[in-house]
Amino acid sequence: METIIQNYLSSFSSVLLFIVIAATLFTLSKGADILVDQACSLSVYWGIPKIIIGATIVSLGTTLPEATVSVLAAINGKPDLALGNAIGSIIADTGLIIGISALIGRLPVDPIIINRQGKIQFLSGLLLAIVCLPFLSKNNIGNISQWVGWIFILLLVIYIFISIKWAKNTEVSDCDDIAEEKSPIVIQLLKMVLGLFLVVASSKILIPAVSITATRVGIPQSIIAATLVAFGTSLPELVTAITAVRKGHGELAVGNIVGADILNVLFVIGSAASVTKGGLLVPTSFYKLQIPTMLIILFAFRMFSKNTNDTINKKEGLFLFTIYVIYILLNYLWV
Repeated sequence: METIIQNYLSSFSSVLLFIVIAATLFTLSKGADILVDQACSLSVYWGIPKIIIGATIVSLGTTLPEATVSVLAAINGKPDLALGNAIGSIIADTGLIIGISALIGRLPVDPIIINRQGKIQFLSGLLLAIVCLPFLSKNNIGNISQWVGWIFILLLVIYIFISIKWAKNTEVSDCDDIAEEKSPIVIQLLKMVLGLFLVVASSKILIPAVSITATRVGIPQSIIAATLVAFGTSLPELVTAITAVRKGHGELAVGNIVGADILNVLFVIGSAASVTKGGLLVPTSFYKLQIPTMLIILFAFRMFSKNTNDTINKKEGLFLFTIYVIYILLNYLWV
């Protein structure tokens, strides 16, 4: 699908590409508005906290681009792309998105829920780093085997089940601006699906359009590859998080990212590994930058989310964002 879109957009003139970019930015924004509003509305209807909705339903939808890219990459014999996309998305989600969200608005943290989902988030990243270790595989070459992929999928099912069970014992947060939503539950669910579709579909069109335009104006392809691909698959989370913060639902943004990080390990990498008989090979370069950066940024977020103010402040957001920028620069310098 990405190849078809890329080839189709390549035939467009530069003026038409700019129009496409503007149009997809608009639909991306509208989709995020619908998604955030309906997610909050459903949290009221079901009596489930917004952070739980963000960590399960919303994050599952916004993680679909990573899952699609990684599974197709694994099937096509490109395990480094599949693994790199998932790890890069965790770094982008936690560094770029949480960082920017904290800088532009308030990010409240529910200490009880963040201790549950947040602990799973960090342990998922740690588990991924462990299964990547060379001495756990044959011939001392890092490899996430097919059976490990199926274990990740099983853990994903358990995670969703436990999250729903926890949600039943947690008080719901208020959503005053849309608490009066009177639409039938089926209509609300359809609206949420529409919002997810607009966010994911718009990002699928926007990134190749920007990439083609950047190439035409002389930006090196290596820079495009090092930034737009990883950024592109995380774009749904970014737009959803920023929209949630601006609407005063910062906990939905935090929940979305925490859930997305967990799903990038259990869902994205689990799916990609489970469809390949030889598993996902881990490039040696990942031990120098990708995996250490992932662990550092997850540990930092874990510490920030447990501070006494129950809020990720602007200084902490700036730290996370700076780590992401350094990571992008090192990726380019080490190519």
